[in-house]
Amino acid sequence: MAIFKLGLIGAGRMGRTHLRALAGSETVVIAAVTEPVPASRNDLAQSGLVVHATLDAMLDAGRIDGVLIAAPSDNHLALVRRAAAAGLPILCEKPCGTTASQAQEAARITRAAGVPLQIAYWRRFVPALRRLRQRIAEGAFGGIYLAACYQWDERAPPASFRAHSGGIFVDMGVHEFDQLRWLTDQDITAIHASAATIAEDPHVPGDAESAQVLCDLSGGSTGLVSLGRRFPQGDVCWAHIFGTRDAEECRFLWPPDAEATFLRALRLQAESFAHGVGGTETDAARAEDSVAALVAAEAASRILR
Repeated sequence: MAIFKLGLIGAGRMGRTHLRALAGSETVVIAAVTEPVPASRNDLAQSGLVVHATLDAMLDAGRIDGVLIAAPSDNHLALVRRAAAAGLPILCEKPCGTTASQAQEAARITRAAGVPLQIAYWRRFVPALRRLRQRIAEGAFGGIYLAACYQWDERAPPASFRAHSGGIFVDMGVHEFDQLRWLTDQDITAIHASAATIAEDPHVPGDAESAQVLCDLSGGSTGLVSLGRRFPQGDVCWAHIFGTRDAEECRFLWPPDAEATFLRALRLQAESFAHGVGGTETDAARAEDSVAALVAAEAASRILR
């Protein structure tokens, strides 16, 4: 297939991470970037990228096959609406809005416009997790007692980010809720949440520094989602499956190879998006998966409130 030309919306921390991840792709290229901050635009332009101050300017310029939304989560819905109106396929960073209702509206908008919407739950493209999911599907573990998903970051992001992220369950937990559903092929039917009062950073209202969630799953299993904003060894993610026949721990994101794993998954995700737009069937996250993850996140947040 021809190189798929993506327009990147937002060149903050996550947007620049996508730029690094796609630098070596032979399938997808970032053909243009929208970034409202002048200093960031200048930096990107000096590296040879085509940079626009507004999304409208990038859309008017054309020459892109789809968009990758990496702007802050509370801007996702408006950006989905504008890109859908332009008829462009959309790869949207998680969680596709900060509420389940926003994700539902994004789904409605893209369906009405007839454009694909993929949500960037990159765990689905980590080879170690894909192998674990295959083993579960093949029955290697027997019945699943417990599926545990952990995400602990080296340090918390700035308070300014945390205040607009939707809280730890929306900002971090949606990854684990989606991963839990995808790994087990079970839905989350009930939520039980708790947060520690121990904290190293100044308190940010509505955003605990660590939190744990027990989930009842539709197939009779239990799920555990463990989240923390501080982990001395660095950014880590792992999963643990306990079954009637076997058990397995999968440290799929762990120093010293964590960043390489992350960047590879982001590249595979974008390439899957391009293939999906071309008609290839994938198991990438869709709008309904984003809604399900946000429903779980909102339920956990309500318990803590």
